[in-house]
This record gives sequence, C-alpha cells and structure tokens, in this order.
Amino acid sequence: MTDFTARPEHGCAWVTGASSGIGRAVALKLAAAGFTVAATARDQAKLAALVAEGAGRIHAFPADVTNAEAVLGSVAEIEAQCGPLALAVLNAGVFLPVHGEAMKQADFDKTFAVNLNGTVHCLLPAVEAMKRAGRGQIAIVSSVTGYGGLPTSAAYGATKAALINMAESLRFDLDKLGIRIQVINPGFVDTPATEQNEFPMPALVTPDVAATEIVKGLAAKGFEITFPKRFTYGLKLARLLPYGLYFALINRTTGWKTRPLANEAAQTRRE
Repeated sequence: MTDFTARPEHGCAWVTGASSGIGRAVALKLAAAGFTVAATARDQAKLAALVAEGAGRIHAFPADVTNAEAVLGSVAEIEAQCGPLALAVLNAGVFLPVHGEAMKQADFDKTFAVNLNGTVHCLLPAVEAMKRAGRGQIAIVSSVTGYGGLPTSAAYGATKAALINMAESLRFDLDKLGIRIQVINPGFVDTPATEQNEFPMPALVTPDVAATEIVKGLAAKGFEITFPKRFTYGLKLARLLPYGLYFALINRTTGWKTRPLANEAAQTRRE
C-alpha cells in the first residue's frame, strides 16, 4: 500500500456525515490537529454549530450525498475555497433496522442510496481530485456489521460488507496512483443510529473515543482501522466458524432467538 499520509500542509480534509456522531467528532479532531476541514451534511443548522466550534478551521459545504451532481459541485467548491483535497473521510450513512417478518422496500432503497451509492458519489470526485495532485488519502467508514450478518442489519450490513469489498478491490489500482485507501470498521458507537439497536451492544464507545481511534489510524500504516479490538477481533474470529456455530453464537450473545417477532411485540405492547 502506498505510504502517503495526509498532513495539514498537504491540503484540506473532507468529512462527510459531519453534522453528528462519528463524523462530527472526526471533523473536530482533524481541525484540532491543524487541518482545514470541509464538513458535508444535509443539516445546515448542525453544520453551522460545528463550524462555530471549529475555531475557524471548519467550513460547511452542505450537500446530500445521494445527489451525485451536488456532491461533484461541493468537491469543486471545497478545492476552490480550502485548497487541494488531501484527505477524505467518507462517513455519511444511515441505519434502518430490518425485521424479516416486516420488511419494507423503502428501508433497503434508502440504506443503499445513502450508504453505498452515496459513498460512491463522494469517492469518484475525491479520486479525480487526488489524481490531479498525484497523491491523497481516502478512508471509507464501514462497520463490523460488514463482517457477517447480525439481527436487524439485513440492509445496513449488506451496504457495509459492500464498502469493505469495494475498498479492498480499489486498493490495487489506487496504490499505483499514489492514493492511499483505508477502511474504518468501528464496533458499536453511541450515536442516534445505534440507539435503534434492539440487543445488548458490548464494548460501546463514545463518538469522541471513536474519533480518537480513527485519527490515530489515519496516521498509521494499516489498511483497516477497527476498534475496540477486543470486540471487533472477536467478531472476525466468529466469522470463521461454521454457519451452525456462528448463528448459535449470535443468537446466544444477542438473545435474539428468544425475542418475539416485531409484530408480536407490538401486539403485546398494545394489550
């Protein structure tokens, strides 16, 4: 893998999904490290609050990542106002829980549109900008749910598995272009998205802890940034098990096998 590591003197850092959670915390950490940070999200009020907290180093570029033309325009604006794009942390994403007995097409469509297609919409112009500069660093935020199936993650996990595979596949060519690509696979982070999880979340960390690990990983040499390792490496090992053992382990640790179906739980609450 190319050993290029972006530093503030190389240009600006772009963070998507920057209005809350991991993205917001990463933007603040990068600004504190001296980067000029371009922050992208849909919520302009939250972006304004982030800019106010960024000590003059964070600049807002509102955009919806599902709109490829809008993202392309934002990257052009970022380079015009903030300088060459040296680092991109592609973090924008949504989590919509899926229950097998009550699946909705809209949940899959939105999850794929934001998490997968939205990442591609950002990735393409970022790569083009970095090709012109002859160097760059891109980190794609995936998740440990991309390692293997987990309850309620049929849509979310599918997109995260795709992002891992995409980053792995692109590494071979981006290395030749001097563009370093990494994948970020956090465990459970205390964000509005994880609040929807219906099972215990071991080793839950705060967005600030997650951002510290990510910024540290961006400066390191590895392809994957994953944390907390005591949990995420356990999931990696679990995925090596035969399916019968894997499903039994996940059912046991989440308590999912004994939980009622979503419609049964709703009926119980009404009664």
